[in-house]
Amino acid sequence: MPLMLTQDQVTQFDREGYLVVEDVLNPDLLASVKAEYAALLDALYARWQDEGRVAAAEGMDFWQKLLTSYKAGCDWFQPMDISLPGGEIAADTPFHFGPAVFDMLTDARLLDMVEDLIGPELTSNPIQHVRLKPPATHLHADEPRAHVTATAWHQDRAVAHEEGDETRMVTVWLAISDATVENGCLTVVPGKPRMYPHCPQKQTAIAPGYLDEDKAVALPVKAGGAVLFHPLTPHASLENRSSDFRWSFDIRYNVTGQPTGRAHFPAFIARSRSAPEAELRDWKKWKTMWEEARARLAPAPHIPIHRWSGDSPVCA
Repeated sequence: MPLMLTQDQVTQFDREGYLVVEDVLNPDLLASVKAEYAALLDALYARWQDEGRVAAAEGMDFWQKLLTSYKAGCDWFQPMDISLPGGEIAADTPFHFGPAVFDMLTDARLLDMVEDLIGPELTSNPIQHVRLKPPATHLHADEPRAHVTATAWHQDRAVAHEEGDETRMVTVWLAISDATVENGCLTVVPGKPRMYPHCPQKQTAIAPGYLDEDKAVALPVKAGGAVLFHPLTPHASLENRSSDFRWSFDIRYNVTGQPTGRAHFPAFIARSRSAPEAELRDWKKWKTMWEEARARLAPAPHIPIHRWSGDSPVCA
């Protein structure tokens, strides 16, 4: 069934800069995404076992394999991510682009919501990530990655290039497992303020003293639900204080024809009411686009993914 936002929901998004919507992804799609990642982890784990880096997986479930691999220093994040990294890119940098994830990005109910906010011509923006966050008690002391540990306060428009600053865009944060205050759900400061300066330190974050964090609102959401927010809405994720992983994806959509803010990564048309034949419907072509981008970027000078410099006076 279509998922249309009410006028009250659209008004809240316009006023507060965010919206929580439950029951976006249907159970079959959720199960497909989980099965795709389970198969991916099985293959990764088997390789690491052959290399003598992890013990036999007999009796382990998906989460136990993830945690065992993390403790052993095996990097499952980049092989499971749906993007190339922001740092250096090699010819063999791994990533994951499969049919279930593509079905998620092009899901009609998800696109219905986004269409209600920014219109019917929708491009799948290449700023997208999986987030599989272990319990904080198991994290390495020096773990810096925002996709694995708590995420510092930032704005999505700020972690892209300046050319995308006027682009109409929506971030969709999809819960694959229940997101709670205890396991590190998203938190936002409501409203759509100006762009804050950011500092690329352990993570790229809003410069100290610019944000009133006392106004923060935590946004728990059940598996299959979504948090939608404006690219200028300040947000962070809490520390995972539970004993379980927290799993989400964050993806973005922008009005087709406007800059994505990361032009060196590939985008595609997810919905077009005016020219439906332009929509990408083949996940293999999507995967090929990223493979071609990797081959092009690996030997070239590195392109930073945002415009901030650590030597700015606000970062001192």
